[in-house]
Amino acid sequence: MDLVDTTNQMGKGMLSIYERYDRVRMSGYIQPQYQVISSEGAESFNGGNFSPASNNRFMLRRGRLRVDYAHLNKQGNATSYFVFQFDGTERGVVIRDFWGRFYENKFKVFALTTGMFARPFGYEVNLSSANRETPERGRMSQLLMKTERDIGAMLTINDRKAGSNWANWKLDIGVFNGQGMAGPVDYDSHKDFIGRVSLKPTKMKFLSGGILSAGVSGYAGGITSQSNVLYETRDKGGRFVMQRDSSLTNNRKIAPRQYAGADFQLVFPNRKGETEFRAEYMRGKQTSTFGTSETPGTYPATNGIKDPLYIRNFDGAYLYFLQHLGSEEHQVVFKYDWYDPNRQVSGQEITSEAGFSKADLLYKTLSMGYVYYANPSLKFMFFYDVVKNEKSGLEGFTSDVPDDIFTCRVQYNF
Repeated sequence: MDLVDTTNQMGKGMLSIYERYDRVRMSGYIQPQYQVISSEGAESFNGGNFSPASNNRFMLRRGRLRVDYAHLNKQGNATSYFVFQFDGTERGVVIRDFWGRFYENKFKVFALTTGMFARPFGYEVNLSSANRETPERGRMSQLLMKTERDIGAMLTINDRKAGSNWANWKLDIGVFNGQGMAGPVDYDSHKDFIGRVSLKPTKMKFLSGGILSAGVSGYAGGITSQSNVLYETRDKGGRFVMQRDSSLTNNRKIAPRQYAGADFQLVFPNRKGETEFRAEYMRGKQTSTFGTSETPGTYPATNGIKDPLYIRNFDGAYLYFLQHLGSEEHQVVFKYDWYDPNRQVSGQEITSEAGFSKADLLYKTLSMGYVYYANPSLKFMFFYDVVKNEKSGLEGFTSDVPDDIFTCRVQYNF
């Protein structure tokens, strides 16, 4: 989603490709993989849940085909940019990107993007699955922003003039439907606003030549309640419960989706390869349903009756350590992420009698992996995820559920 920036080497290279091939570029990749999980029928955020009688599977995780087109003016500046991308697997074919971008070239500062594209929130959400060093995004990213993309419009402010002191800073401000690709249509009139201020990779003298990039993101949105009933965690007599509120004013009330996040990426170049540290933290309010903290793609209903919405205070984070092993071909990756969908309760406070469910459980995941870059078009990944849920008073979750998973993936790209 970054701009075609002619002030840097990547931007110049992209434009030369477009000019050589009539300004059209095709690319794609496929990701066949094999997985083994600790128990049959286990739930997983690593490619989806397993079938009830299966603890291993072959699957085509992604199969992408993307077409980019850039239009240049007589001065060689990009005036518009168009992208569409499809994803095909054994489960069917869906769109992933369908967006266009208009560049303002008088001041070379503004650009407008419209269509279906990645939300400008955080780092992991916008990191392409073709380039990501782990098989999947973290649990928090998947629940809060399922499929990462949404339909809307975004204004980008980034000085593209050569030699500008502000070229490495970018501001994205967008308005979106809210439910993203998780649902077929927008189910209410309320729109979500997303903003992000980011620093592009910049060499820092005070970090011994380290290259720093960072960002701060905000999300102001919500879901229009179509029921008189809302649930929210409240203190009742010194004990937290999921409190039912059946006020008539709840119908058409905006139940909040409000997030704030910050991230950084710090790279230290080595003689051969790099050492990299990444971190991202998010917190806020999430509106979802009783059984999951995932943003609903369609408005929840049972037998035609609208279900109540549930409001929870959440937070979560991830930490990465990436290290090349003597060359750019070999890389080890360690990642730790956690997501607490309900910060107000923990452990034995989480019971069905108090109105809670597995959607309120804290999860922590430690991922360890090795990536082998055989050539620019071929990559192998071997990852083991240790997944831990907190022990609670819920039936089936009084101890850790066996759902550790091993993933072996091959990626072919062109």
